[in-house]
Amino acid sequence: MIRKDASALRFARAASPSLLALAVAAGLAGPALAQTPPDPAAAEPVQTAPAAPEQLRVNRILVRGNQRIDQTTVLSYLPIQPGDAVDPAVLDVAVRTLTRTQLFADVQLGVQPNGDLVVEIVENPIINQVVFEGNSAVGDDKLEEEVTLRPRGIYTRARVQEDVGKIVELYRLSGRISATVTPKIVQLEQNRVDVVFEIDEGPETGVRAITFLGNEAFPDNDLREVMVTKQSQWWRLFTSNDNYDPNRLDYDREQLRKFYTNRGYYDFRVVSAISELAPDDGSFAITLTLDEGDRYNFGKVEVVTENDRLNADFLRLLLPIREGDLYESDKIESAVDALTFAAGSAGYAFVEIEPNYRANPETDTVDVTFNIREGQRVYVDRINVVGNTRTLDHVIRREMMLSEGDAFNRTLLERSRNNLRGLGFFKDVTVEEARGSAPDRSVVNVTVTEQPTGELSVGAGFSSVDSFVVNLGVTERNFRGRGQNVVARLEWGSLRQQIDFRFTEPRFLGRDLRAGFDAFHSRYDLSEYSSYDYRSTGGGLRLSYPLNGYTLLSTRYFLKSDEIIVPTNYCGASGSGSNALCDQVGSFLNSSAGYTLFVDRRNDPVRPTRGWTGSLRQDFAGIGGDVNYVRTEADVSAYWGISPEWVVSASASTGYVTGWGGDPIRINDRFFKGGNSFRGFETAGMGPRDLTTTDALGGNFYAIGTLELTVPNGLPEEYGIRTSLFADVGTLGLLDDRYTVNSQGLPDSNIVDELALRASAGVSIHWRSPMGPIRFDLSHILGKEDYDKTETFRFSTSTQF
Repeated sequence: MIRKDASALRFARAASPSLLALAVAAGLAGPALAQTPPDPAAAEPVQTAPAAPEQLRVNRILVRGNQRIDQTTVLSYLPIQPGDAVDPAVLDVAVRTLTRTQLFADVQLGVQPNGDLVVEIVENPIINQVVFEGNSAVGDDKLEEEVTLRPRGIYTRARVQEDVGKIVELYRLSGRISATVTPKIVQLEQNRVDVVFEIDEGPETGVRAITFLGNEAFPDNDLREVMVTKQSQWWRLFTSNDNYDPNRLDYDREQLRKFYTNRGYYDFRVVSAISELAPDDGSFAITLTLDEGDRYNFGKVEVVTENDRLNADFLRLLLPIREGDLYESDKIESAVDALTFAAGSAGYAFVEIEPNYRANPETDTVDVTFNIREGQRVYVDRINVVGNTRTLDHVIRREMMLSEGDAFNRTLLERSRNNLRGLGFFKDVTVEEARGSAPDRSVVNVTVTEQPTGELSVGAGFSSVDSFVVNLGVTERNFRGRGQNVVARLEWGSLRQQIDFRFTEPRFLGRDLRAGFDAFHSRYDLSEYSSYDYRSTGGGLRLSYPLNGYTLLSTRYFLKSDEIIVPTNYCGASGSGSNALCDQVGSFLNSSAGYTLFVDRRNDPVRPTRGWTGSLRQDFAGIGGDVNYVRTEADVSAYWGISPEWVVSASASTGYVTGWGGDPIRINDRFFKGGNSFRGFETAGMGPRDLTTTDALGGNFYAIGTLELTVPNGLPEEYGIRTSLFADVGTLGLLDDRYTVNSQGLPDSNIVDELALRASAGVSIHWRSPMGPIRFDLSHILGKEDYDKTETFRFSTSTQF
């Protein structure tokens, strides 16, 4: 038997009778030809073409040597069938075909004189287990993610060498550039093997120093902050960026270029980046030589199009660039995005926008021309939805602003993505377009990554008087993958006990209507903040529908029975309770209807960096029942993204409730602020108060403003920790007059109701922990009244399932 490229010789052996006859004939003819005199009239010698190799016909195919692999499997890979004529070239192709399956360590083919094609194979071993030895810096689970070899898989030398390279690369990225990996094979019975990777991790290679040469505009420290690679320091315990990585250094060169070109240095370049290993092989010293060049401004900015449907003058107005502005490379990218978005909104899904630069060193200006080459108007061929393992397809498709057959519109595509993100069902949403079945057809690919939509919520707080509150709740926002919201909640805490069931159908009657109902029984034990218990039992109906792509109108009706309970003798002749509370004791029926008008113009519903939201809410009580009031609340929030890490948000909210028909506002219908609604103050810690009992009485009016700045904290993004600085300012008050005066009509000195400003500032830390999102608030009071109750620390958490 022969292997692979020797198959031609085997063919020769099988065809030996024919070849021998040919050889004898050639030998007999040779002398006769040699004795023939040459023809003097011949102009050139006559060349004879080589004879084609003789083909043999296969009678049958025999497979030998297979143990685990069935004969039919081998034959299915073999490109030869009984009855085929074969020659050495065909046999060679067959050998290569079987070898490429990686099922066999050795393959041999031969044709017997009787026409039998014999296929002898040696199967590759099966892997019993993959073992890592000598690793301590990198865990087995991380290594198992990198290698391709798996137990019960097929062993090949090529795959082993490939995995060795992956392990070495993993260690190199971890800062251990001298790591080595030696694979070893342990032979077992039944053609099985253990694969052992012996790892010598070597020392961790840090970065001793980063030095810059040629920089005059910016100091070394500023440039080091730009780089991802950091100098090794003892406090960098949770990052590997202080380990030497050549690939990361290439990225840093690009970061430096972007830093300079965003500050006017158009022709900046990194001349060289030299890394020198210390004699002890423990760390590298990196030296970067820079050529800063001159500082440039934008010169002429032009837009050139090939089609009158895209007006160049109008497109130029959309550019964030003006002649005379400081040259910034990011503005070029923003300009390309703006032009692409504008072209997409006009129905041109695939446009090529090429900015051309012309530098003028004499005037230190850069002229930029944006050349737009657009294709024909494009229509949506189909919409593909990928990644939804739980959410049904139609739930995703109904949030799309585009349908198959519509003209492509990039604005609607972006709004569709925001709609999907706003559902809260997905951790990540990607909406991309690709070319369709024809030049004027586009395919929209929607890729989603599901995330937990069930939530087990837990809330806890510590106050300045050591109070402790715990709340639990269960919510499912994507019931059965249909987008339905179901809340079946049992809460039990020192503040609130509640049984609550809510259901919301986002597409009621198959239309763009959100309908739902609520049923609840709750008890609020407010004895710690005000000397009463509040119990409420009832239900309600809700209906919402969009007025346009940004505005939602919601309507509702609720019927509930409210009961106020106070301690025994609290409101008696000898009791100390005030009329502001005692007048509310007993049960009352509340029948109310209301609406909410909500506008959302944010660029992202989850992590907005620009845009605003606003809402107006009103409820009218007195449609039957025992309570008459009108409650109005409004709020607005705006966002400004300085950079992805620096985001400023400002919000303002206000509310006012007034009775009608001579009715005062009951204590359970007043506003209470503090805790999560005003950081630095306890729940119901601010506003009107009874000084005798220290009971919080709530207010009929409030106004609160918040300014918050999200700041980078130096931690890797994968930690999921976000830090923000905040300042809250506001007021609460305006009790009904009958509760602020005594029986003689004079101000009651025991009741304080001052619309004084309260203010606090501090730090909020948001952590997407493995247990769920956790929030910490550290507050410092800037303004308060003596009777207010404050707290310096609060945390809340929720666990998803």
